[in-house]
Amino acid sequence: MSYEPNVKPAPIGLKAIPVISAIQAGALKEISDPYPPGAGTDIIYSDDDLSKWAFALEINGDSMLPDFRPGDRVIIEPDLRPQPGDFVAAKNGEQEATFKKYRPRGIDAAGNEIFELAPLNEDYPTLRSDTQPLYIIGVMVEHRKKYRRK
Repeated sequence: MSYEPNVKPAPIGLKAIPVISAIQAGALKEISDPYPPGAGTDIIYSDDDLSKWAFALEINGDSMLPDFRPGDRVIIEPDLRPQPGDFVAAKNGEQEATFKKYRPRGIDAAGNEIFELAPLNEDYPTLRSDTQPLYIIGVMVEHRKKYRRK
């Protein structure tokens, strides 16, 4: 088969990644994870070299517009340490989570890392780990965009 020069057939991914929950791109939102490891609400496939703990989340909310829209899915790798500018899934001390841009801001007197979780939509606040409990769940390694609604 011949193809246009700007496209080529994509290989089908071989690794099954469970979609375990939706995540709020806005304020922290309660997440549900009633699934044992390896289970989820759906499965997507990836050809990336990911750990067995990798999972996918669906974006809700509009704090990460214009780059991340409701319905988009992101693959999260828990085994990666975030770097400045990475997109991360994070939670507070409870069962609430969010998806934001990671920005390190230093180390506090006790040796704990201080970081910000920044929205892309300037209408939403930036969260800081020194003013509320925040824990990085994992780093986004893939983003699958929705372009059309049914």
